[in-house]
Amino acid sequence: MDAMQQHMIDSYRAAQHGEAPPPLPGRHDWEIVREARDARRFEAVIEGRPANRRWRTALRERLTRRPPGTVGRSGSPARPGTSGPSGG
Repeated sequence: MDAMQQHMIDSYRAAQHGEAPPPLPGRHDWEIVREARDARRFEAVIEGRPANRRWRTALRERLTRRPPGTVGRSGSPARPGTSGPSGG
């Protein structure tokens, strides 16, 4: 039985009992995703880790093991006194 069939059965039972029908399947999915993200960020703050990184960034860092002292995709060493590719 898929989610839509279950929703139809639940709606029928709610109507028989004079109750409000349940929300449509998938209606609150994005709310759940946001709550999970917020919980992850909260746990990061509690553990003393940075909470503003995106999960893709963290995953990329884990998968691409750069040697110490390298920055960016090219792997060129960081120059002291510069904050990025533009040099300023």
